Amino acid sequence: MNSSLLTNDTRTPPQAAILGTAILLVGLVVVLLVTSPWHDPSILRTLWFWGVIVGVLFLSWLAGNSFKIAEQWERAVVLRFGAYKGLRGPGYFFIIPVFEYISHHVDQRIRARQFSAETTLTRDTVPVDVDAIFFYVVWDVEKAVLEVECFEDAILFSAQTALRDIIGKHELADILQNRKELGHVLQEILEAKTHDWGITIQSVEIRDIKIPKQLEQAMSKEAQAERERRARIILGTAETEIS
Repeated sequence: MNSSLLTNDTRTPPQAAILGTAILLVGLVVVLLVTSPWHDPSILRTLWFWGVIVGVLFLSWLAGNSFKIAEQWERAVVLRFGAYKGLRGPGYFFIIPVFEYISHHVDQRIRARQFSAETTLTRDTVPVDVDAIFFYVVWDVEKAVLEVECFEDAILFSAQTALRDIIGKHELADILQNRKELGHVLQEILEAKTHDWGITIQSVEIRDIKIPKQLEQAMSKEAQAERERRARIILGTAETEIS
C-alpha cells in the first residue's frame, strides 16, 4: 500500500551545496580572469570557455529545480528557510531553489489502512485476533503536516488502541454479532481525535475475528446441537398435527 505522505529530507537541502559549489567555481574563474598575469589569448579563451560552461550548467540546474509538478490528487507543502510558506498544486508550479523546497507531497484521495488487535481478551476473557480497516481523507493538508509528525502512524496507533479497548469492554458474542455497530463506535472515537489534524475518518470496518481453534470447534458443536434440537421440535410438532 502506497503511503499518502511522501517526505523529503528538509534539514540539509542539497540545492544549497550545489549552489555553493557553482558560485565557488564561477568566482574562481572571475578571479583568474581579473588577476591572471598571463596575457596569452588562448589561456583567456580557455578560462572564458569554462566560465560559460559553468554558467550554463548553473542556469540549467536553476531552471530544473524551479519548476515542479503535483498530481491532480496531491498538494505539495513548500517551506522557505524551514518555515511554512504554503501549498502548491495540482499541476505545475514554481519555487525559488535553495530558499524554498518541498517537504511533503500529501495525497488527498480517500485512503485505506489495515490495522489489527492480536490476542486481545474480551470482557468474558476470550483471546481474539481482530483485523479491521479504516478509510480516511486529508481535507486540510496544512494541519495534517504541521499539527502531527506523521499523521498516518498517529491514526494507526490510535485505531489499534481504540480497537483493543472496545474488545475488552464487550463479550465475544457481542463482537461477533455487532461488527457494524462496533465499527461505527471506532469511527466516532477516531474522528474526534483526527478532526483537529484536518483528517476525516470516512468509515471503519471489522473484517475478521479469529478465536482459538478449540473454542471455535466447541461453538460449532453447540450450534449443531441447537440445530438438531430445533429440528426435533419441528418434527415432533408436525407429527402431532398429523395425528
